[in-house]
Amino acid sequence: MTEIKDLIATHIQNIPYSGIRKFFDVANEIEGVISLGVGEPDFETPWAIRERGIYTLEKCRTVYTSNAGLLELREEISRYLKRKNNLDYNPKGQVLVTVGASEGIDLALRAVINPGDEVLIPEPSYVSYKPCIIMAGGIPIVITTKVENEFRLTAEEILEKLTDKTKALILPYPNNPTGAIMEKKDLEKIADVLKDRDIVIISDEIYSELTYGGIKHTSIAEIDSMYNKTIVLNGFSKSYAMTGWRLGYAAGPKELIAAMTKIHQYIIMCAPTISQYSAIEALRCCDDDVSKMRKEYDARRRVMLNGFRKMGLECFEALGAFYLFPCIKSTGLSSDEFCERLLYEAKVAVVPGTALGECGEGFIRCSYAYSIEAIQKALQKIEAFIKKYRKE
Repeated sequence: MTEIKDLIATHIQNIPYSGIRKFFDVANEIEGVISLGVGEPDFETPWAIRERGIYTLEKCRTVYTSNAGLLELREEISRYLKRKNNLDYNPKGQVLVTVGASEGIDLALRAVINPGDEVLIPEPSYVSYKPCIIMAGGIPIVITTKVENEFRLTAEEILEKLTDKTKALILPYPNNPTGAIMEKKDLEKIADVLKDRDIVIISDEIYSELTYGGIKHTSIAEIDSMYNKTIVLNGFSKSYAMTGWRLGYAAGPKELIAAMTKIHQYIIMCAPTISQYSAIEALRCCDDDVSKMRKEYDARRRVMLNGFRKMGLECFEALGAFYLFPCIKSTGLSSDEFCERLLYEAKVAVVPGTALGECGEGFIRCSYAYSIEAIQKALQKIEAFIKKYRKE
């Protein structure tokens, strides 16, 4: 008789477990570890949001909402995108509330990918893109971004990978893990390449509120030729410190949002109701809270960047998200070796760059979504650690 494990779909068997989660399962078993690994804000969810959640429970507003989400929330999302990016989306048909931006990625890919379609992914990048493409029946085509370009995606790199089978491009900026951003001039060059092609852009903008150095986030959907072929994904986890509330959204052409909603209604029904009511409060009242968190992240960013440079690790100045991506090639260790030894020998947890794509070899991802005190302690331990391994 066939073993039960052999009944699992082959394409699912071949998808590896997340390199980040697999590594931190080990880290969680070691006492006294200082973690710079998980991309989760250490701030409390702003009180106004929590208060709205409590009130929602007290009023027993715990039933299903419409598949697309509360209309009141979709209206607030539309207003937010208008004031932040001057984007016009009709809340009735062009906005879908999802279970985090992660569900949005899955829905977008399943809505547009036919078996054998190719999807372009800049890497290093978030761990879910490639598996979600495979589960949708597509073929991931990796575009390796380069540190000398500050890990920005270029029009030339896209042109090199385009084929007749290219169906979509994932645009993950501000970027996890590199902290790279794309400015308007960068996006305009990409738009020139894609404007006359039948390619959907899936723009993951979950870190849109977290940019530094006076640079404002620009969405590729702001460029006229891109508006009608872009799905904008965003959410509340990073900007509003609402990771466990599991709430995101998608905005885009009504035909694409309708297709995503069709999938969503069968597999999810609706996003968490309490979270939806609370998110209304977030969008209406919490701009100041977001600004305060952004300023604190910026201070942490500078402390960590200066720390890495002081100890002699090359690290470009990331201007988005809450990660740095220092190069550890001078130690002579691979990314996996570096992270494993750092964990066991110095009790500091960071993420190997290879967990975010093979081209991440020689780099590590370090999150500054932690207190300055924790960052400084970790930096001291990392500096002592690399002195043992650095090649002269």
